[in-house]
Amino acid sequence: MIELTINGTKVQVEKGTTVLQAAQKLGVKIPTLCYDERLSTSGACRLCIVEIEGMRGLPASCVTEATQGMVVHTHSEKVLEARKTILELLLANHPLECLTCEKSGDCKLQDYCYEYGVAQTSFDGERHAFELDDSNPYIIRDNNKCILCGKCVRACREIKGASVLEFTKRGFNTKVTTAFDIPLAKSECVYCHNCVAVCPVGALMPKDLAGKGRRWEMTKEPVTCTFCEAGCKFFLCRSKKDGKVLGILAESAGPGRPLCLKGRLGLNFAYNPDCVDKPLLKVDGEFIPVEWAEALGLGQIVEKLLKVR
Repeated sequence: MIELTINGTKVQVEKGTTVLQAAQKLGVKIPTLCYDERLSTSGACRLCIVEIEGMRGLPASCVTEATQGMVVHTHSEKVLEARKTILELLLANHPLECLTCEKSGDCKLQDYCYEYGVAQTSFDGERHAFELDDSNPYIIRDNNKCILCGKCVRACREIKGASVLEFTKRGFNTKVTTAFDIPLAKSECVYCHNCVAVCPVGALMPKDLAGKGRRWEMTKEPVTCTFCEAGCKFFLCRSKKDGKVLGILAESAGPGRPLCLKGRLGLNFAYNPDCVDKPLLKVDGEFIPVEWAEALGLGQIVEKLLKVR
């Protein structure tokens, strides 16, 4: 165990713990966009920077290991000013479509801009004009809203082991895309939604929730999937107006996978408009509704079981 001081409070942590994890142990909230406890750390967004006495610059707390006697300031004037600048840089080429963005109300970039009082950016520059990729039947991909945090890339590689997404090009032209920049529907994507679950902005969105309402118009009901023994956790998104289930959202940070495709499509079984109330039995070339006993042939089954006994 080692001991360090964060914002004037001493805390003991195991050796190898990062400054971010030590701060979380104390209940100190440090803003993060690229960090996820299930994924490897990259320090890409730099929003989790802190001030450490005796250390040059403002290091990213998610990739800085805590050391004995370290003195950390997470919300000093220098740190707050730097975080504001980072947010402004992110907004410099980010579409400000919060009024129509499906992620509004559940966007970490939006939340942090509100928290740090960043209403607009002071940096003028070129903006992206990537084509919207809605070829995938379950995922909408908008690279114009991507902040290059890399969480989707690491989730695809480390959780699913698929490596469908990766960074391409350099500088301003850098973007996250598939091999040979083909549409997501033509790639090796298996629609597991790991990338969607970890995306902090509106770059990756579930298609089944598109146009059904904003996040504050929904309530999240925690549910455990029963399709298999994995016991994945997810949320049923219900409309606050009529209580109807609008879609499914997986837990963004939790143990195991954030729900497979089978669990996501299970909602269609409960809300299928073509669902029949009774089993159908084909008689003279036509399907007619019958009782379950007749459909299963229970009389014949009982006779066979009696013979077996």
